[in-house]
Amino acid sequence: MAGDNESRMEKTLKSLEDEYNSIRTGRASASILDKVRVDAYGAPTPINQVGTVSIPEARMIVISPFDKSLISSIEKAIQKADLGLNPSNDGKVIRLAVPPLTQDRRKELAKQAKATAENYRTTIRNIRRDGNDALKKQQKAGELTEDQLKQETDKLQKLTDKYIEKINSVYAAKEKEIME
Repeated sequence: MAGDNESRMEKTLKSLEDEYNSIRTGRASASILDKVRVDAYGAPTPINQVGTVSIPEARMIVISPFDKSLISSIEKAIQKADLGLNPSNDGKVIRLAVPPLTQDRRKELAKQAKATAENYRTTIRNIRRDGNDALKKQQKAGELTEDQLKQETDKLQKLTDKYIEKINSVYAAKEKEIME
């Protein structure tokens, strides 16, 4: 039972990290392209499967397509993704200059990251609630004694506290990254 709750909490934490990776900061990162899909050979395909993504400098992303005929499709996909990046190509590679963020935009992104973290903390608390409800049902069915119920509830609370703390540290790291 506790293992199921822990795996759900772990998936929640991983989901938060994935969501944070897609938030653009003032620094170039290949992960901001993770959600971009290129219409290649009739199917939506992730950018990293149609070309090599590299970061030659702090504010530049370079995409080298495996098939040069896909350059315009990759450019369109990036523009459609509305990442605030303007692709340019020289016929061989696509360059994305990552503009520095304004202070207002940084504050807006930090606020968005905070709200996202709170949503994930709520998800963790909901997992705890579901776990506690399941434990109470087990106790009513006679599968758990009063003492066992208390022990399991305490374990679940400790697990919840651990994952809330992990979410807080992931958020703090993202906020620091956004504001620098």
